[in-house]
Order: sequence, then structure tokens, then C-alpha cells
Amino acid sequence: MIKAAMLPSLRVGSVARPRNPELSPHDLVLVLLKEFRIRAFGMAAIFTTIALLTLVIGLFVIPRYYTTSVTVLAQESDIIQPLLEGRAVPTGVTDRAGMARQIIYGQKVMSEALKIGGWAAEDLSPIQEDMAMEEIRKRTVIVSPRPDLVEISYRDVDPERSFELAQAFGSLFISEALATKERESREAYEFIDAQVQEYHRKLTDAESNLQDYQSRNADAQPGSADDVSARISALRTQLEQTRMSLLEQESRQSSIEAQLSGEAAVTAVQSRETLYRTRMIELQAERDRLLLQFTEQHPDVRRINHQLEDIQRTLVAERERRETSGRPNAISEDAQLNPMYQELRSQLSLIRREIAATRTRMGIAESMLNDELDRSRRIASSESALAELTRDYEVNREIYQDLLRRRENARVSMGLDQENRGLTLRIQDPAVMPLRPSGLRFMHIAAAGMLVAVLLPLALVFALVRFDPRIRSPQLIADRHRLLTTIPSFPTPRERRRTFMRLASAMAMVAGVFVTYGLVYAYKIASA
Repeated sequence: MIKAAMLPSLRVGSVARPRNPELSPHDLVLVLLKEFRIRAFGMAAIFTTIALLTLVIGLFVIPRYYTTSVTVLAQESDIIQPLLEGRAVPTGVTDRAGMARQIIYGQKVMSEALKIGGWAAEDLSPIQEDMAMEEIRKRTVIVSPRPDLVEISYRDVDPERSFELAQAFGSLFISEALATKERESREAYEFIDAQVQEYHRKLTDAESNLQDYQSRNADAQPGSADDVSARISALRTQLEQTRMSLLEQESRQSSIEAQLSGEAAVTAVQSRETLYRTRMIELQAERDRLLLQFTEQHPDVRRINHQLEDIQRTLVAERERRETSGRPNAISEDAQLNPMYQELRSQLSLIRREIAATRTRMGIAESMLNDELDRSRRIASSESALAELTRDYEVNREIYQDLLRRRENARVSMGLDQENRGLTLRIQDPAVMPLRPSGLRFMHIAAAGMLVAVLLPLALVFALVRFDPRIRSPQLIADRHRLLTTIPSFPTPRERRRTFMRLASAMAMVAGVFVTYGLVYAYKIASA
């Protein structure tokens, strides 16, 4: 309470009306200390309540979780892998964390976790078992720090159960992963083997159908179309050559027949007179030709005239000799067979035989060509069916051979997985019994509660001083209303005793809080 000597015109209401009086930092600190001393008991009560409530929450409400981790190393590098490269296909998984989640979060591993954690002994209903499994999944964290590492963490309020479940998760993950790999390789081999048997049956059927069709159609053979085309081309060439030879022989026949028509079957042997007459006729013809160009005085013309005169004298002498021989009317030539005629007849007979033989060959070639053309048409009509059967056989044979190779590769891969040679999984960092809880520990909760218990009362006092419109500093009244002086209030002995009791009680409550915190901390250390 502030007592002041004021002017007559000053009213108390006008002094209490300011909403937010401004205080200097020094006055503000003094006012805060004064309000803190006045309300020490309430602030101590608030401090004690918050501190003890935080202590209770940290001890009994907020659970303490213990986290246990196990690290699994996946090794793919093996000395056998480069030796069997291209033959064996070791099953590998890129997303190992995803594979671990699928295995650990599965129903089989979760059922084992219920047995290890002791939940199965509680005779839970199916719904409760499902809720317990879901809770275990939430507390299990699976990460992959590196491509070849899988870290499995489990947190629980019981450190022993956390250790047992984390250790079990690591072992179950390794066993299930290896079993899954072995099962996948075995299923792959069985699937490929079934496909091999299926395609072997298809290949046998396709081969049987192809053989049956080829046995029913003699021309339905691979390469028959090419052979027939080559045969047709050869026959056409032979037919053209035969036709040309026939034309040539017929031309020769016509020529021989023309020559034969100009020859007589019987010829005569001419005498010397006949020969002289023939020579004379030739010379006269030569003389007439020369006279067309030259005169009678030309040397060639004169030479021919002299030859004609000599031949005439020879003819006269031959005639006189024949007359003196006693046969003036005898024929001057003897008849005999003409050898040229006989030769032409022989050649004509030969060429006719050749023409007949050539026509026969041409007929045979035409017949063979027609047969080959008919065969080509039959092959063309059956080519589509043969091509389809052959294509089915080739496709099935290629797939069958490829599946045989893949089956052998799958057999080797299955052997590798059965002996755990493809992908090796082992515990890199085993689980360790947790000694301290993870996350927010008790000391963190206690420190946070103590901080809130200290700051909240101070904040309440500061808000009261800052936003309460009442004037608590005499200096403000003296400055604003020009007062001469202020008279401070003096408490009575009773008020002093009451203030002392409040301060003592507040200090006792604060000391009790610190003692309680110390005892709890000592208990924690001792129990740990």
C-alpha cells in the first residue's frame, strides 16, 4: 500500500486509471522482487506442483523403452561366383531392407515373436494376437545403412525381452532369407524342368507332324522348290538349245534337198572334144567381157583370140581323128552314176535321222518341263503348310534347346543355394543387452519439469506486473502528478510474522522438491 501527500484536486480513481504504466528497468526489477516476495508462497506452490507432477509423470506415466539392434551382413562375393559366371545365377536382392521387412513382418516370424516375448502364454484371442503383432511391427525398425548391411532394431519396456526379440529377428531373418532363396531356386528349377518336358512333347509332336506330311507329300521336302526351279531352268535351256539345233538341221535339210534337186542320178564322162568346147565357151565369154572395156588391140583381147584360134584348130584335129577312127556317129560320152548325187542322198538321209532324233529329244524335254512345272505348282500349293510345320518345329526346337541350357544353369544355381554359396548372410553386429533406456530419459524429463517449474511462476509475476493497470511504483505517481514526496508503508509485527511464515513455507516446499529429486536420482543410480 502506497501512501502519498497529494494535491486537493487529485483523486484516487484518476491515479488507478492508467492501463499500462511505463516503468524503467530499475523500477521494473524492484517491482518484480516486491511482487515475488509478496506472492512467494503461491509461486512456491506452483513450482512444487509442476516439479512433483513432472517427477510422477517421468517415473510412472512415461514408459522407458530399451532398444536393441542387430546388424546382418550380406556377402555376395564368393570364389565360386567368378568360376561359374554365365552358368549359375545366384539369387540376389537389391532392396535388402525391403526383403527384411517382408520376412520379419510376416505372419510366421510374428508368431515366433509372440512365443519368444511371452505373449503366447497369455492365451490371447485372435484379435488380441493381431493387435500384439501390430504393436511389435511398430516397435521394430529395419533400415539398410549400406547396400550390404541390414540393421534390425526393436524397442520394448523390458530390456531382456528387447534383447531376445532383436536376437531372434536376426536369426529368423537369416534362416528365412536363405530358405526363401533355396525355395526360389528350387521352384525356378522345377518350373523350367516342367517347361522342358512340355516343350519336349511339343517338339516331338511337331517333328511327327512334319514327317507325316513329308511322307504323304513326296515333293514337300526342304529345298524342293529350289531344286525344281533349277531343274525347270535347265530344261528350258535344253529345250531352247534343242529347238535351235532343230532349226539348224531343218535348214541344212532344205539346202541339201536344193542341191540334190540340181543333180542327176546318172552322169556322163565327157571326151576331150567336149572339154575343148567347154574351154572355148569360157574363153569367148571372157573375150566378150573384155571387149566391153577394151578394143581388139588390147593385149588381153589379142591373147584370148590366139587361145580361141588354138582351140578351134585342136577341135578340127580331134574331129578328123575321130572320123579316121571308123566311128563317126559314136557318142562322145559314157553314162555312169553321179557320185555327188549319191553323197547328197547320204547326207540328206543322215540329216533326216538327226532331225527325227532332235524332235524326239525336244518332245521329251517338253514333257519333262511340263512335269516339273506341275511339280512346281504342287510344291507351291504345299509350301505354306510345309513352312508352317517347319516353323513350328524350328521354334519349338530353339526354345527346347534354350530351356535345356537354362535348366542346367538352374540346377547349378539350386546347388549353390542349397550349400549357401551364392549369398552369405551372417550376424555382423550381434544384439547386446541394453543397460539404459533410449529416447527421453528420466533426467531429461526431470530437467524439463524443473525448468518449466521455475519459468512459469516468473512468467506469471512478470505478466501480472506488465499487464495489471494498478500503479505499483511511487516514482510514477510523483513524476506524473508532481507530488512533493511519497511516504512508504511500514508493516506491522503481525504482518512481518505472516510474511516470514509464507517465505519459510515457500523455501521449505522448494527445498522439499530438491530433496525429492535428489532421492529419486540416488535411487535410480543405485538400481542401475
